[in-house]
Amino acid sequence: MKDGIHPKYVETKVTCGCGNTFVTRSTRPELKVDICNACHPFYTGKLKYVDTAGRIERFQSKFASVGYTSVQRGKKKSAEAPSETA
Repeated sequence: MKDGIHPKYVETKVTCGCGNTFVTRSTRPELKVDICNACHPFYTGKLKYVDTAGRIERFQSKFASVGYTSVQRGKKKSAEAPSETA
């Protein structure tokens, strides 16, 4: 390996949004993550919606007053037969 071209490889403290912390190695001294193995639904087996941008709340507020149009919509009227004029 050439000297001076590779970044320093140091011990890294990783902090999750749930409060879990662990130590690994990386080129950065500290990392902050939103989700880790202690709170991820795949590893915990619990259903949890991961919503970092507020998309679920935005969707619910958008359709809260109106409701779902596909549920409220009635059945389509059948097309009437064209009248015969000869």
